[in-house]
Amino acid sequence: MAYPSIEYQKVMTEVVYINLPAPSEPKMGMSGMELLHGFLGEFARTTNAEVKAFVNTASAKWNVQFRTPSLR
Repeated sequence: MAYPSIEYQKVMTEVVYINLPAPSEPKMGMSGMELLHGFLGEFARTTNAEVKAFVNTASAKWNVQFRTPSLR
């Protein structure tokens, strides 16, 4: 079997941080990014173990991390 002379693999090294708390309800005038922030923040608030496991698996695969502000 012949292999290509050039192989290319894109490696995603960026990390996406979703800062919590996120908006819990959409409000008039919110931007698309604010709506997305609230939508993704909803996953961090879930109490369903199956959903939490799925979100953790997907987050690890796509380099997404939920973070809360540190209290000093």
